[in-house]
Amino acid sequence: MQEIWAKTALLESGWVDSVRLTIADDGRIALIEPNAAPSGHAVGVLLPAPANAHSHAFQRAMAGLSEARSPEGGSDSFWTWRKLMYGFLDQLDPEQVQAIAAFVQMEMAEAGYAANVEFHYLHHQADGQPYDQLSEMAGRIVAASQTSGLGLTLLPVLYEFGGCDGRALQGGQRRFGNDFERFARLHQEASALAAALPQDCRTGVAPHSLRAVRPDDLARTKALAGDNPWHMHLAEQIPEVEEVQAYLGARPVAWLLDNMALDSRSCLIHCTQMQPHETRGLAESGAIAGLCPLTESSLGDGIFDGVNWLAAGGQLALGSDSNIRISLSEELRTLEYSQRLRDHSRAALASPSRSTGRNLWHLACAGGALAAGRDAGALAVGCLADLVALDAEAPDLAAVVGDSLIDSFIFAGHDGMVTDLWSAGRHLVSQGRHKNRDAITAAYLKAVASLRGKL
Repeated sequence: MQEIWAKTALLESGWVDSVRLTIADDGRIALIEPNAAPSGHAVGVLLPAPANAHSHAFQRAMAGLSEARSPEGGSDSFWTWRKLMYGFLDQLDPEQVQAIAAFVQMEMAEAGYAANVEFHYLHHQADGQPYDQLSEMAGRIVAASQTSGLGLTLLPVLYEFGGCDGRALQGGQRRFGNDFERFARLHQEASALAAALPQDCRTGVAPHSLRAVRPDDLARTKALAGDNPWHMHLAEQIPEVEEVQAYLGARPVAWLLDNMALDSRSCLIHCTQMQPHETRGLAESGAIAGLCPLTESSLGDGIFDGVNWLAAGGQLALGSDSNIRISLSEELRTLEYSQRLRDHSRAALASPSRSTGRNLWHLACAGGALAAGRDAGALAVGCLADLVALDAEAPDLAAVVGDSLIDSFIFAGHDGMVTDLWSAGRHLVSQGRHKNRDAITAAYLKAVASLRGKL
């Protein structure tokens, strides 16, 4: 049993001072006592911690190295960035992937995320041939989670071809490719490997996109996922929307709504290219919108229509995607500011009863728990103890109370305000530092030493 005492905490009922929270040995919240005398581990501001709903861990090693103009000239875009990323793939070996993934998960914990949903499509060797163990790379993600302690939802990705016309995978894409039968074997192996992790771990399924998976196999992935999370990229780029419309006869969101049964176990990533009726329809389906505002900004994807999404009752989750910058506060800030810039407004994603920051936090926690398949997202008895603490003495939080604490963290603060992080009761971050930071960082530096000069 662990005890945490918070100067103030955000419970389901609202803000409460002098809260003592007890975590049972199973990693769940066993008891919450308001107005309690200090005991146990003392923190300033205690909040539920969200899951990071979308990550490609290996891309962390190329962060900051793709900002020059491409040698072909002309206008750079997502597609020129993707070409560079595929070239980077040729260099990666399993040991490097494990070290990079552990570093990413450590940074997520220090930023305030309690779990990592890994959209894992790097399966094979550089020439496209499987490793001797088909699930070798998935096993490396599992091993990284064992090192970091961060909760993991592993999503092996089905990637069959290079476009809607069924063209063969080329270059770096060859490392992704499987037909459905081999993918089902890979998923089975990955699930067995992930069983070695704590009980809060989940293994779901992720068809990459409508461009990369046959429609018949898309339905089969939903069956393979069962009650576990099912994620897919959707409507991220204008050329993608045009390609899907040309081959399937409908825009991506419209086609998916007409052909798949969606629910709260379904998470659609990006959705930055939707028409108003598509936004309403997808929100009303119960599916989660998996948003990655920093990556979407970096790649010029477009702006998700958060205002109308929430008006239609939609749920959302936040992810770091390319991991160019792992910062929970900045993801939330960028999401809100994108709405303000588009609509010339303020407090765009606030609600009548919650400030902008508190509503964003609530949405990220609730939607992130659904996207990760975790029984978490709130400070409530019986929930997994996914918790984050902020420094109440930080200059921008000093003498601040209530919703303004979260507003100040998101809009005036930074991740350095995070003092502690628990993932299903595992106390991973203390005084702002991950318990295995030195070893994880050393392994990461070794892994990238031979990579970065090759981009």
